[in-house]
Amino acid sequence: FSFILKFIGIFCKTDNKLILFNSFGGAKFDDSPKAIYDYMVSSNKYDDYKLVWALDNPKLVENKNVKVVKNTTIKFFITALKAKYWITNSSMERGLKFKKKNTIYINTWHGTALKKLGRDTNSVGKFKTSKADIFYVQSQYDIDIFTRAFNWDKNKIRLVGLPRNDELCNVKKEEIAKIKKKLNLPLDKKIILYAPTFREYNYDSNGCFIAPPINIDKWKEKLSENYIVLFRAHYEVNKVLNIKDDGFIFNYTDYPCLNDLLKISDVLISDYSSIMIDYSILERPIFSYTYDYEEYSEKRGLYLDLNKVLPNGIQKDEDSLLEKISNCDFEKEKRKTKKFKEKFVEKCGEASKYIDKIILK
Repeated sequence: FSFILKFIGIFCKTDNKLILFNSFGGAKFDDSPKAIYDYMVSSNKYDDYKLVWALDNPKLVENKNVKVVKNTTIKFFITALKAKYWITNSSMERGLKFKKKNTIYINTWHGTALKKLGRDTNSVGKFKTSKADIFYVQSQYDIDIFTRAFNWDKNKIRLVGLPRNDELCNVKKEEIAKIKKKLNLPLDKKIILYAPTFREYNYDSNGCFIAPPINIDKWKEKLSENYIVLFRAHYEVNKVLNIKDDGFIFNYTDYPCLNDLLKISDVLISDYSSIMIDYSILERPIFSYTYDYEEYSEKRGLYLDLNKVLPNGIQKDEDSLLEKISNCDFEKEKRKTKKFKEKFVEKCGEASKYIDKIILK
């Protein structure tokens, strides 16, 4: 089929004003491609460009002004062959090889790597080098990891930041209040965002996902006087925990805008996710609840010793985690997070605008 598409491509004239977007292979309408898209829509510089989104489910987009093509249809492949620019955070070719030589393929990627990727994992035999022409990163650390793990050409890498994080660089109090009001959250409590990672290996003998060791009643007892908790997780984790809104914990797993939740949260709890890197831009307390640190390190693989790198190291049990949060010195924690940010987020704030240098210049 790759050969057939390449043959069809001979007869598809490239449209220099056509730009094709996707996020997570077409699964979502978000992340850095969406940030670049929003910037282009807001700018009159791109009024004569055709901006098209490739989605598995076109119904994800309610705005009728957004042009959408359904993935893995003839219309999608023809659009991809005609488009001068592809903008994605993962991949565009659906496992095939049909990129034309004059197509400019921009990959923003979707976060900083804490977990091992590509050539550094056990699935080296399945690894394929990306055909992207330009890669976005936010630190030298990213460059070191991605050139090794994905065999990226350093000459194609741009240290400009991640477009999705631009809006985290200058969050106003008025914006935070507006989001809280929209979500109908109490204004007299601090907010904890709990965003645990999915464990690919964490299944029992019957193929059922094993629930993380979380006792919500204990959290409520220790924290409810001063905090509420926003829960956001992989759907498998969400399914087994079956968390319901009760005035203390609120389930925001399906909420479409992660940045809204980051902006309003006073504290982040995660484990092995790059969300901790993104959240550090806000310079607020970060905690890592890693009850399975040794197992995860062995089975999934990590690039760093998180106990040494993260602002608060790791907490392996609920009691120590809840104790640390209960006694949190916010000013001290902010300083620790800022130091963490300086290593992993060297550039932030104008990554979306960098698209001008690629397309207009």
